[in-house]
Amino acid sequence: MTTYYDVVQQLCLGLPDTEEITSHGFPNFKVAGKVFATYSVNHHGDGKVALLLNLGKDMQQMLIESAPKHFFVPPYRGPKGWVGVELNQGISWDRVSQLACDAYRRTAPASLAGNVSPVDVEPPTVPMRPEDIDPYLSPANQALLKNLREICLALPEVTEATQFGSPCFKAGKKTFCNLHQWEGQTELQAWVGADRQPALISFDERYRIPAYIGHNGWISFSLTGKPNWQEVEALLLDSYQHFALKRMLKALEQ
Repeated sequence: MTTYYDVVQQLCLGLPDTEEITSHGFPNFKVAGKVFATYSVNHHGDGKVALLLNLGKDMQQMLIESAPKHFFVPPYRGPKGWVGVELNQGISWDRVSQLACDAYRRTAPASLAGNVSPVDVEPPTVPMRPEDIDPYLSPANQALLKNLREICLALPEVTEATQFGSPCFKAGKKTFCNLHQWEGQTELQAWVGADRQPALISFDERYRIPAYIGHNGWISFSLTGKPNWQEVEALLLDSYQHFALKRMLKALEQ
């Protein structure tokens, strides 16, 4: 049984002298130190299962104009000529392999690019379920969200939103709680203050300091297993009180 990722690996790593690295949570495929392909699933909540390829602006324009169902301009890399190929919209895997080979040729040194052919692959045998694309749709994460809503939405002026494809809760306009996927697990992210971070991560492996927001006093708390919801509620309340306006705090006391 082969997944979409298995097939992407086969057609990229089957090209000469390629290697795979993980960057920003996604598999990247490199030749001579340069990335030519990235496997992307639900990037920032876009719902796409895609292979991003370095094909150049002329090819980008041609592909998107000819088949917008299958091709798109990806964020960040799009202005540099990268093309997103949607893998679960019926495109032929032979076509995907050919395009990956084209991206490889465009990126690789001449000594490697001159005599290379697309890799023959078989289509995936394991379909992508909705929760494989968006992990927050899984029954376990839906149950976690239900509990978080009961806690967060009971606080004054709290709304639920989405941030970079992940559920979050806002006190007025300020986010005080995120759900986050890290190494296949679901975490709660909340503000605790930089002074509390060292003690939390030193004595409890459920806690870690997250990238990007950790330096601002945020903590990540694993929700794997059976979370202690009293502990979760205490974290959420502290974070809410840090970001809430005075009128919200006054309403909380009533």
